[in-house]
Amino acid sequence: MKVKVQTLDASDKGELELNDAVFGVEPRADILHRVVTWQLHNRRGTARPTRERSDVARTGKKFGRQKGGGTARHGDRRAPVFIGGGKAHGARLRDFNSSLNKKVRQLGLKMALSSHAAAGTLIVLDDLKVAEAKTKAMPGTLSKLGFGKTALVIDGETVENGFALATRNLSHVNVLPAVGANVYDILKHDTLVLTRAAVEKLEARFHG
Repeated sequence: MKVKVQTLDASDKGELELNDAVFGVEPRADILHRVVTWQLHNRRGTARPTRERSDVARTGKKFGRQKGGGTARHGDRRAPVFIGGGKAHGARLRDFNSSLNKKVRQLGLKMALSSHAAAGTLIVLDDLKVAEAKTKAMPGTLSKLGFGKTALVIDGETVENGFALATRNLSHVNVLPAVGANVYDILKHDTLVLTRAAVEKLEARFHG
């Protein structure tokens, strides 16, 4: 699959051959759903448990007589009504970290990249070098390139610093290095923008 390569000022920089094994995979909703669900589950923090009556280290000795004390008939100090006692019906430990086969995760990423390539919402740039790292001029520059309502820009090893500074106040543009490419972020943006370096990194990620 060949795509047009542009610069940030919308100049033509020739064509780039994309690997069909990475950008030409037929998307499957079930695979994408599994990967996105796994990714979102792993973003959740582990729910911390509270100490219940059986977890509190306090004496179990009956501290008062059964009758005549003028208070309720308690058996030990671990009761929830006492300061330092166990929590009644406390939160339980819940670990949301789930596992997913590496091949399925890789296939999901290929399908996410391929879905943008098939839909025509994939833009390939030569690089992200800007003459001036100013946010003011960036919306006009991006509109010339055909960015959608939201865009995810993926660069190579690291994101070009000037472009990152110029777009950090644009709520509809998100920037990632190639190592951070993931299914959820790719699918939730209308446009996917890759640099030459990003394409090389992503293809090497699967066929390195």
